[in-house]
Amino acid sequence: MAAVSGLVRRPLEQVSGFLRRRFHRTAPAALQVTVREAINQGMDEELERDEKVFLLGEEVAQYDGAYKVSRGLWKKYGDKRIIDTPISEMGFAGIAVGAAMAGLRPICEFMTFNFSMQAIDQVINSAAKTYYMSGGLQPVPIVFRGPNGASAGVAAQHSQCFAAWYGHCPGLKVVSPWNSEDAKGLIKSAIRDNNPVVMLENELMYGVPFELSSEAQSKDFLVPIGKAKIERQGTHITVVSHSRPVGHCLEAATVLSKEGIECEVINMRTIRPMDIETIEASVMKTNHLVTVEGGWPQFGVGAEICARIMEGPAFNFLDAPAVRVTGADVPMPYAKILEDNSVPQVKDIIFAIKKTLNI
Repeated sequence: MAAVSGLVRRPLEQVSGFLRRRFHRTAPAALQVTVREAINQGMDEELERDEKVFLLGEEVAQYDGAYKVSRGLWKKYGDKRIIDTPISEMGFAGIAVGAAMAGLRPICEFMTFNFSMQAIDQVINSAAKTYYMSGGLQPVPIVFRGPNGASAGVAAQHSQCFAAWYGHCPGLKVVSPWNSEDAKGLIKSAIRDNNPVVMLENELMYGVPFELSSEAQSKDFLVPIGKAKIERQGTHITVVSHSRPVGHCLEAATVLSKEGIECEVINMRTIRPMDIETIEASVMKTNHLVTVEGGWPQFGVGAEICARIMEGPAFNFLDAPAVRVTGADVPMPYAKILEDNSVPQVKDIIFAIKKTLNI
């Protein structure tokens, strides 16, 4: 009773301080955020931060985007910064490249990267080569983004992975997020970069929720371009992947851990410039390598990783040949059972790992 009456007589500031000392503050909880929401959040923060940033593409404004990735941005920023375009990829990609040359920072959305073929001259010859051809005088700070790779039931002309296509070209940076943290951090880094950046998203990942740490919720959060992330530590084999197959690799690693096989899973995050140092360090530890990708096998991302490992210091640490898991070397079939057999599944990754370990 005396303690209570003492509190009443004290100044308000002392009372609040007294009460505060008796409560334990916990760290803020991680949020569940879908990949779609993470990209939206990243673009929103950059649009707010820099008035030179704008978004253009088919149905990105009034319709909120074909996959609702730009939901709410048109209402917030208006017609001048969220721009619906005609169905002409060559036309609006050219407008975006010209705007970047003039000092703006456009985000050019392709409804699917399959349609970027209509604009590949703008992406490669105009965006990627201009900084070099101008002797470093004319930067082209532009982001080309949209869904890439296999979706579901959309057949050959809407299911192709362009990681190897764009990763082949000097002058471009190419990023490929898997989870929400990747997506938010990479879109923000891409927008701030002074080079043209191709961001290859995945339609099937848009609605998948992931925990977004308190750090990633910050407006200052960035994922550096050119840096891979080790998603799971392991000692027996290195498994390298990007985009949606990273999740398959983690599933395979969980299954194999019950059999005593510990896989180190690397999420590439960036295709170009490739973080070969992280892959090499892992291979030198595990002595085995499997690469996993949704694209075709010939001249693919996995082929490049294998070549770089062979040419570098990690080659002498390999105890077995590296193995690639890829999409089938055919145009994507429409039939569900054929489609399932044309893209890497968890069972294919497990088989490749056991083959490499000679189990």
